[in-house]
Amino acid sequence: MSSLKSLNAYRETDIKTASQGKLILLLYDEAIKKLSLAEEQLGKERPKMDQINNAILRAQEMITELIVSLNFEKGGDMAQNLFALYMYFNRQLMLANIKKDQKPVAGVLFMLRELRQAWAQAIQKEKGSRDSQPGMMGVNIAG
Repeated sequence: MSSLKSLNAYRETDIKTASQGKLILLLYDEAIKKLSLAEEQLGKERPKMDQINNAILRAQEMITELIVSLNFEKGGDMAQNLFALYMYFNRQLMLANIKKDQKPVAGVLFMLRELRQAWAQAIQKEKGSRDSQPGMMGVNIAG
């Protein structure tokens, strides 16, 4: 039991001290994890409906957090486009949850994985740029 408390304390500290970019990646990771679980359950002969429902709802919470993290002033068109995409994801997941349909889950999951990869590359590029110019502040990624 003590190791579980230690793990939870470590995770909490990791999240509290994470950069904006790392937090975005953590949100993507959690949404992808939950939708993977939902997709797996939806593909089973006897799916566990409560697990599907909870996984999709949790993924929607992560997507909502991504929406909240958008900076429309600095992000401009990119932030607007991400907002529209995230709203689309939440609508698709709502329909998937109501109908218990695997197809919209798979579509959102595919796009989340692509976006996560793009974010990881952008964050790495920004980090590399910051490391090569130690006196310069990093660019705030809008999203």
